[in-house]
Amino acid sequence: MTSDDRNVLPADAREDEAGVGVAVEHLPLPRRARNKVWLVRLASIILVLIAWEIGGRHINPLFMSYPSAIVRAGVAMFANGELIDALRSSLRTLMLGFVTASVIGIALGLLIGRYRVVDAASDWLVNALYATPLIAVIPLVILWFGLGDSAKLFIVTILALFPVLINTAAGVRNIPQSLIDVGDAFAANEWQLFLKIILPAVLPYIMTGLRLGIGRAIIGMVAAEFFTAITGLGALIVKYGNQYDTASMFVPILILMFLGVALTSLVRRLEAMCAPWRAHDE
Repeated sequence: MTSDDRNVLPADAREDEAGVGVAVEHLPLPRRARNKVWLVRLASIILVLIAWEIGGRHINPLFMSYPSAIVRAGVAMFANGELIDALRSSLRTLMLGFVTASVIGIALGLLIGRYRVVDAASDWLVNALYATPLIAVIPLVILWFGLGDSAKLFIVTILALFPVLINTAAGVRNIPQSLIDVGDAFAANEWQLFLKIILPAVLPYIMTGLRLGIGRAIIGMVAAEFFTAITGLGALIVKYGNQYDTASMFVPILILMFLGVALTSLVRRLEAMCAPWRAHDE
């Protein structure tokens, strides 16, 4: 193989002088390249906002608003305390529901993935509930728990539970049997297998489930607040939508958008701390 042929091969499929394929480690982007990516991203955001501002001014405000009007509405909602109260209520429900779903999902996922008996007894229920559009049962949940925080907490927990549970169980099933055999060879008990082998191996799957779960939790929170329409950011969307105040309605919508991005980024940073090899691979 000539040197020109070698240069056109992918970085992870280069061959050595003997013609044997060798894997080449993917190095992280240098600082200069990362800065360029952020500059391009910032420029695209600015261009979208400028286009939105110009185009939004030529659209009937009943159907669309624009950034400067949304900012003014947000400042007014913040000044009267309405936005802070709604955000506090939504965050409390979101965090409590997501943490509950994460703890239950990781625990059940480890058991389902590890023990065939537990898997056989619960797989039909997990598959049935995951395939069911849980938004459709919100009216039934309201009948059970009423219109208070208990109904919202239950909905958030159920929606965020299954991504964490399914990814954790899949991670346990994908652990190489050779790792388990090594633990057995050293006479490790079941608790030691979980702590020393299973948990470190399944950690990337858990973090992926948490990233998916946070998005589902936000959807559940907003859907529950749409139906209860008492407190929270979802209630603000319903309120200003009924008043045809598009600028004010966009304020909680954009906050939810930024909240989803920020929490997903937070989980990614947590993953980089707990599983640095995973962050390096990506």
